[in-house]
Amino acid sequence: MDAPAQDRFQIITEHPASGLIYDPAYLGVERTDNIVIVQITLSTGRKLAQKRKLFKRMTEILAENPGLRPQDLMINLVEVAWENWSFGNGEAQYAL
Repeated sequence: MDAPAQDRFQIITEHPASGLIYDPAYLGVERTDNIVIVQITLSTGRKLAQKRKLFKRMTEILAENPGLRPQDLMINLVEVAWENWSFGNGEAQYAL
């Protein structure tokens, strides 16, 4: 996705089964209770081909280890305008 190597900020949250509400067959994808939902916030501007490549690669990696079924991985990209980021000091580092 062409993010800088040091641009790595993650929040990982685990929820009990009762804390997840999802449709087990939405859009014809048969999900189990092993569902993993990944939400990535990123700057706007990536091409559809980049996004598809990301989705495919994430699915491959998680299928290899820990053995997650591709049907149990849901990925959501949240695109944010460049000027809406502050990485500290009260500055908009990406604003032009």
